[in-house]
Amino acid sequence: MSIFQTALGTDKGINYTNIGLMVISAAMSFLFPFHLFLFVYAFLGPLHYLTEISWLEKRNFFTDKKRDIWLFVLMGILFTVPVFFKGASINAFSSKFLMLAFFFAIIIFFVKNDILKYVLTIVSFLVLVSSKDDYNSQTFLWFGIMLPTIIHVFIFTGLFILYGALKNRSVSGILSIVVFIACSVCLLLFIPSGETAMPDATTEKNIGNFEIMNRSLILIFGLDPSVVDLQSAFAISKTSLFTSPVAVVVARFIAFAYTYHYLNWFSKTTVIKWHEVPKIRLVLILVLWIGAIASYLIDYNFGFKILFLLSILHVMLEFPLNLVTVKGIGVELKSIFTKK
Repeated sequence: MSIFQTALGTDKGINYTNIGLMVISAAMSFLFPFHLFLFVYAFLGPLHYLTEISWLEKRNFFTDKKRDIWLFVLMGILFTVPVFFKGASINAFSSKFLMLAFFFAIIIFFVKNDILKYVLTIVSFLVLVSSKDDYNSQTFLWFGIMLPTIIHVFIFTGLFILYGALKNRSVSGILSIVVFIACSVCLLLFIPSGETAMPDATTEKNIGNFEIMNRSLILIFGLDPSVVDLQSAFAISKTSLFTSPVAVVVARFIAFAYTYHYLNWFSKTTVIKWHEVPKIRLVLILVLWIGAIASYLIDYNFGFKILFLLSILHVMLEFPLNLVTVKGIGVELKSIFTKK
């Protein structure tokens, strides 16, 4: 067996490979937080969206009826509107569209009767849109900002690792989740002693679309005593968002979460089974990926806008899988603790 087959052809090999990827991701994030994040988001992100959606499609999106995904598509389109039309009145309900997609995933996971399923979905929609977004609320913080970003790339990645370790009763798998947590904690603990230099103008400009995530994590982690809610988080100056010690810590954590999230996906050769992907589909994915990279190279903000729908779609389409994973963890834990 070759080194490649050992590293990526067995569960144990994949676990140790991923431990190495975690350490590398953490080290690179510590040294180049802003640049690394922008690079992986533009170059690895689109390939991740395309390959994961393709993989999910081959597995019926982990739903009983594939047609159910069209509500995710509709909610994804509505959630994307603010990216192109800042002043649209529908933007006042943005987080509600994401919430409905998440609740719909829960509904179709537990409810198998079509009529009841759609009645519950309609009622959920009417309740959610009965009020506009409160941009200083916990609901907006966790559903509108964290769910499609850090919860998706960090929390669910951790849950996938944990599920695999429990399912395979793997020591290397348990070690990988320990290293995953340790890398994250270390990045948050090592706070710079003083302010850092501002990044170059291009980096500062390109990171603008992601500032809301940085601001929110400063609030969530409680790193700045003056930041007590989203309103005060939004009031952080742009300069501080790049130079203050706590902001740099948050940037490192974000870079690690996204970098490892992408690398973890591409390392799962036994799951993705690249060799089984039809050639026509694989060529199409590669062509679209090259086009996505080109759009970022032309103008980063242009690439962000063009790829935003694909990005949010892959998040929403993964909701059923997320629920399957959570259930799987519960089943495995029950099996372990009830085993005689």
